[in-house]
Amino acid sequence: MTAPAVSRRAFFGAAGAFAAATGAQARSFVDQTTVVVDARVIPHFRLGGATETRFGRCVFRGGLELSSSHSAFGGLSGMAMDADGGGFLALSDRGVWLRADIRYDGARPVGLANCVMAPMLGPDGRPLSGTRLYDTESLCIDNGVAYVGIERAHQVLRFDWARERFAARGRPVPVPPAFGTLPANRGCEGLAVAPPTSPLAGALIALSERSGGRSEPTKGFILTGPRRGEFRYALKDDFDATDIAFLPDGDLLVLERYYRIFRGAGVRIRRIDGATIRPGALLDGPPVLTADMGYQIDNMEALGVHATREGEIVLTLLSDDNFSFLQRTLLLQFVLTGE
Repeated sequence: MTAPAVSRRAFFGAAGAFAAATGAQARSFVDQTTVVVDARVIPHFRLGGATETRFGRCVFRGGLELSSSHSAFGGLSGMAMDADGGGFLALSDRGVWLRADIRYDGARPVGLANCVMAPMLGPDGRPLSGTRLYDTESLCIDNGVAYVGIERAHQVLRFDWARERFAARGRPVPVPPAFGTLPANRGCEGLAVAPPTSPLAGALIALSERSGGRSEPTKGFILTGPRRGEFRYALKDDFDATDIAFLPDGDLLVLERYYRIFRGAGVRIRRIDGATIRPGALLDGPPVLTADMGYQIDNMEALGVHATREGEIVLTLLSDDNFSFLQRTLLLQFVLTGE
């Protein structure tokens, strides 16, 4: 979903509406393009220079504030990390791929390199940005196949990323009729494929941002595998779901955010017992990270997970700046702890 401005600089004001009204159609291009992305290191998660690193069950590794002069850069709504954490594939909510390597100083991210952007292609080879499938919001990769969730049109596309890279064309993945009944701008915000350790091993899971009212759980779907069906996810404290990612042990992480004029903005990550994900279930779980505007956050919409050689589980978050000068594109990394 394209959300209102949530930056600590100016969370009042409708940055999302601003972005939509100031020429999103102009932010398009035809071919694969190498872009320069500048990165300002964020040394501390809490504002004010506090040196603490532990937040809930997460330890802050480091962060980056990203910017680029390329007009198509921004609006990052979904991501998939490389298995070794050396880079990522992301997408914007205007049908654009971003592939980048992460530069590290030890374990701390200090910049991006080899940044390439390209239009995402539909089944007919045309850029999605010029079709009704332009609102690309969620992404995951499994066995070289990239799955992309599309709001408004309420579809999921399958790209042969490993073999065709940016030339891959999106092919529709069958979805149940209920998938098409989701609210126009609150549809499929999260996609993930269950790992071998999960009872749903290999199944593609989708979660909607908010399918009903504020007091209602949102809908989720098991789209593939023998246990296809619909489940619900309990929304709490005015948070909406913005992405999902499986942990190696089969548990599911759900990235959430809220924005309210009189409350400001916030981000939360909750952990769901993977054994509870089944048709008809109501999923719930405890938070592992919660932050408000006293921290380095923005409109956090993308979540990636990778494991280090030492066995640490690293969470990477990206924010959607809505193509607004009032907001920031942030990359934040945390190590998930067991206690």
